[in-house]
Amino acid sequence: MANVERPLSPHLGIYKPQITMVTSITHRITGVALGGGTLLLAWWLIAIAAGPEAFEIANGFISSWFGQLILFGFTWALFYHLCNGIRHLFWDAGKGFELPTMRKSGMAAIIMSVVLTLLTWGISFGIGG
Repeated sequence: MANVERPLSPHLGIYKPQITMVTSITHRITGVALGGGTLLLAWWLIAIAAGPEAFEIANGFISSWFGQLILFGFTWALFYHLCNGIRHLFWDAGKGFELPTMRKSGMAAIIMSVVLTLLTWGISFGIGG
């Protein structure tokens, strides 16, 4: 059989990244990250019920710099998923499909998630007040 040149299926390598593509992929990744963060939260809650030794181990991990980094990422993932989810609710209602609106709402979801994360951490640790 002769080698037949067939067109390639579309894949990420041939597309120039656009805000709508980035927000869609990030929404999926943050959804998975929220699942992992929820397991961390469940471990912490189970450790509370299991007794002081188990709680000390779980709380020690969560209080470490790495645990705090994970919690910061979890907070951002939560707020990003929330903001982008609200954007999707508007889409479900048939609104916001114009390209300029999609770009603006995508940037708004990213910016608001960062602002809400920094506000939450700032308030939690008494920064600025």
